[in-house]
Amino acid sequence: MKKVAIVQSNYIPWIGYFDLIGYVDEFIIYDSMQYTKRDWRNRNVIKTPNGKQWLSVPVETKGKYFQSIFDTKIDGEKWQQDHLKAISMNYAKAPFFGEIIEFIKPVYSFNHTNLSSLNRNLIINICKYLEIKTKISDSNSYELHGSRSEKLLNLCIQSGASKYISGPSAKEYLDLKIFKGNKIEVEWFDYVDYGPYPQLWGNFEDRISIIDLLFNCGCESKNYLFNASKSNAS
Repeated sequence: MKKVAIVQSNYIPWIGYFDLIGYVDEFIIYDSMQYTKRDWRNRNVIKTPNGKQWLSVPVETKGKYFQSIFDTKIDGEKWQQDHLKAISMNYAKAPFFGEIIEFIKPVYSFNHTNLSSLNRNLIINICKYLEIKTKISDSNSYELHGSRSEKLLNLCIQSGASKYISGPSAKEYLDLKIFKGNKIEVEWFDYVDYGPYPQLWGNFEDRISIIDLLFNCGCESKNYLFNASKSNAS
């Protein structure tokens, strides 16, 4: 039974994002969707001695937000040095700083002009480190047509999925009847409690970028991917 998930790319996503990737057989990056302002597409949170800090990638929108995520361009290059500096300053004392910064640095050295390209590069690199072998593909490699639910269904059909793994927020809009009519089972993914793990700077903070986990736990980070571990065990 082939399990497929279809999700927009995020910038240095949280642990639940990678738990979902590791749980499925194919993860389709759904960047054909419209870019959304003040969302996870181009920003995320790290932990600092003074609390949470946002890292935001500047993008070109020219006052309009009708372009797809694929078509969203990055505005300038200065942010790369700023983000790498912020990451280095706040995680320099983390147990696995030297190991993790070595595979993160090259991504920030490359001049990414496209948001999807940046996100995909980071996601793939982190997956490699976590030993996640899931196939990662792009929605623009498939044909998209129909309503919101029909597009998701068609991606499942074209990818050969027999089970669609969806985040629980989709319960509000997903047309389950058309999936059932096409003999594709829908499973709601369970974003479990992923903490606590050893962390710098006081009380445990959750729902932050996975790089916090990586710097603090290194190769042991994969042990916190609970759903992925269950899937691989079965």
